[in-house]
Amino acid sequence: MRHDSRLSRMLHVLIHMDRHDGSITSDNIAKMLNTNPVVVRRTMAGLRNTGYVRSDKGHGGGWILARPLEEISLLDVHQALGRPEMFAIGIAIDHPDCLVEQSVNAALTDAFDAAEQMLLSRFAEVKLSDIARDFDLRFRNLNEEPARVI
Repeated sequence: MRHDSRLSRMLHVLIHMDRHDGSITSDNIAKMLNTNPVVVRRTMAGLRNTGYVRSDKGHGGGWILARPLEEISLLDVHQALGRPEMFAIGIAIDHPDCLVEQSVNAALTDAFDAAEQMLLSRFAEVKLSDIARDFDLRFRNLNEEPARVI
């Protein structure tokens, strides 16, 4: 099963948008993500509809952040993307009348629900500005390290 990387990819885009002077076109974002501009526009629409980005049309237009990173959490972006599935694993429904399968599914569902609630709570705590600060620190440390001889 393929995992859904939209959250990670859009967080990446939003941090780049914060560091970019002016708007960024769907074409440029698509190149960054190795995807199609139509996919970018469709995905960014959810972020626009929730007020995190805005789009300018016409020559020189593109996408721009509508709110500072301090006001956007991982949970905000997750919700704007339509609340993608959190886990790639799930329950089996091969034999719905089987009492063993029902018991297994009940236990797994409870565990998945608890894990999802914990993850969503953590998502609410992390702001995009936290990620941007981590990037800044990594960038600064990378540039301060002496060159390695291999």
